[in-house]
Amino acid sequence: MARIKGPRKVHRYGDEFKRKAVSLSDLAGVQVKDVAEALDIHPFMLSRWRKEVRDGRLRGAGRVKLKARERHEIEQLSALKREYALLWEEHELLKKAIRFCSARRPRSSPSSKRSRTGSV
Repeated sequence: MARIKGPRKVHRYGDEFKRKAVSLSDLAGVQVKDVAEALDIHPFMLSRWRKEVRDGRLRGAGRVKLKARERHEIEQLSALKREYALLWEEHELLKKAIRFCSARRPRSSPSSKRSRTGSV
């Protein structure tokens, strides 16, 4: 199916939004991809904004200060995401182990049955 031609929707973000996104991504233990996903933007765009802040090209009055509550919630969310990923991986390994252990395997090979009866 062909894509409908027409103007593509381009989002324009304000400097305050960009600075707040960069501040969120600078928190300890928070990954850029998590912040980008939460803000519904591409991680590359957030990385570009981080570079613009470092280079001093992002206009505005410095970085936005985050409230202690916002900072705590974001750090907590990031920790929960990491814990969830670990638990999910452990769950998948346990499912594989259960499938492996419950698979029916023959108790003896056909060749060992012949040797017991004495006929070859």
